[in-house]
Amino acid sequence: MIGRLSGMLLEKTPPTLLVDCHGVGYEVDVPMSTFYNLPHTGEKVTLFTHLTVREDAHLLFGFGSESERAVFRQLIKISGIGARTALAILSGMTVADLAQAITLQEAGRLVKIPGIGKKTAERLLLELKGKLGADLGAAGGAVHNDAQADILNALLALGYSDKEATLALKSLPAGASVSDGIKHALKALSKG
Repeated sequence: MIGRLSGMLLEKTPPTLLVDCHGVGYEVDVPMSTFYNLPHTGEKVTLFTHLTVREDAHLLFGFGSESERAVFRQLIKISGIGARTALAILSGMTVADLAQAITLQEAGRLVKIPGIGKKTAERLLLELKGKLGADLGAAGGAVHNDAQADILNALLALGYSDKEATLALKSLPAGASVSDGIKHALKALSKG
């Protein structure tokens, strides 16, 4: 029903915004990925929205990009995943990181998000396989083969963030073995 809002940003109280659209103030909940990219209060903002109508409330969710909204809509279709959990997932991972985790079937990356346990992570991977990973994984991910996937998993297990591990993968020589790749990636990460 409400697909987009454009107006003045009046208030920012994570995760809720108040957006004035020609005298009507809309309360909109946004993921932190959108929240961090918002302009200052008093400036113009445009959000792609999703309206959820329940018996006890009408809830409006906003997103900085259409891809975030599309992923949110895919997430809330999954049994046991509500709007709050979907916002937490989008707050904890970018769309590209989520697509990569689904493509590589990496539950370990999902369980790092607050509120996502092992069973929920596995259900997400199963339900979204072919829907999200296939579409966005190739465009957003830096992983091209099994060796790079193993290197990425090793770096994540050592406590590096998704962003650090993905950047380290980009610095690897082509065709590096898993052990050489891990050594090279650790050297690159220690320099940064």
